[in-house]
Amino acid sequence: MPSFDITNKIFHDADAAREHLEAQRWPDGAQCPHCGERQKITALTGKSHRKGLYQCKSCRKQFSVTVGTVFERSKIPLNKWVLATHLMSSSKKGMSAHQLHRMLGVTYKTAWFMCHRIREAMGGTSPNGDGPIGGENKVVESDETYVGGKARNVHNFKPIPKKHAVVTLVERDGDVRATHIPRVTAKNVRDHLVTKSSRKSHLMTDEASIYTKTGKQFSGHSSVNHSASEYVRLGSFVHVNTAESFHALLKRGIYGAFHAVSEQHLQRYVNEFAFRWNGRKLTDAERANEALKGIEGKRLTYRRPD
Repeated sequence: MPSFDITNKIFHDADAAREHLEAQRWPDGAQCPHCGERQKITALTGKSHRKGLYQCKSCRKQFSVTVGTVFERSKIPLNKWVLATHLMSSSKKGMSAHQLHRMLGVTYKTAWFMCHRIREAMGGTSPNGDGPIGGENKVVESDETYVGGKARNVHNFKPIPKKHAVVTLVERDGDVRATHIPRVTAKNVRDHLVTKSSRKSHLMTDEASIYTKTGKQFSGHSSVNHSASEYVRLGSFVHVNTAESFHALLKRGIYGAFHAVSEQHLQRYVNEFAFRWNGRKLTDAERANEALKGIEGKRLTYRRPD
C-alpha cells in the first residue's frame, strides 16, 4: 500500500483489517504469543471458530493476532482500530479524540481509549531503531520547553496553571528523543542526555547553565545566546533550531487540537509527536504500519490508573 487510501478495504472490513495486521505483526507467519512457537501452529477454520483463530501445538493454547497487544479483547471492530492508527499517524499536528469519535462513529470515551492505546504503541517505535542518537561526526541539539497554560488566561481567584517540562534531543537530519521531566535541573537533563545520545556527538545547546558541565563530557559543545537574541551564529552551524522546530509542532498540536494535556498523560503525547517526526521520510501508510508493529506487548486496560 504505497499511500494512504481512505477507500482501502482494511478501513472498512474487519477481516481485511485482520489480514493486514497479521502481515505487519507476523511477516514470516503466525507466532504463538504465549510460548513463542513459530512452526507448530494450526489455523482453526471450522464452522464453530471465528476467523483468524490459531492454535499452538506446543502449549495447546488458542490465540489471534490481537492477543498480547493494545487491541486485545477489544469490542471495537479491528478496521476502526486500523483506521484510527492511520489517521493519527498521518496527522502532522495530531488528532483529538473528539475528532476521532465523530469520524469513526464511536463514543468519545471509546475514542479517548483508542487514542491513548495507539499512542502507547507509538512509544519507543522508530523506523531507525530506538538506541541512542548521534555519534562520531554528528551533531545533537538539546533544548527544553514548557507545556501548559498562561497566567494571563486564568480567571480571577483561580491558581496559575503549572507548566510541564519536556527535554528534547534531536540529531541533525536524524531522530528525536523527547522526555517529560518533573524539574529541569542539571542532573535530570544530564541523565536524559547521556542515556539518549552518544557522547561522541557534538552537543548543541543554548546558554543555559545546566549544560555547562555535561557539555564537557561530549566530543564538543557549542551554544547560542538566546538572551542576547542570538539564534544562529553567523558563518557556523551553531543553533538549536531543529529542536525548536519539534517543540513548535508539539505545541501547535497541544494548543490547536488537544487544548490541554495533563502531566499524567503528557509523555504519551510527546511519544506520538516523536513517532511522526522519526517517520517523517516515510509515506503515511508506511508510518501507520510502523505504529501497528508497535502494538505488541503494550496492553493497557481501563482499570489501570494511567
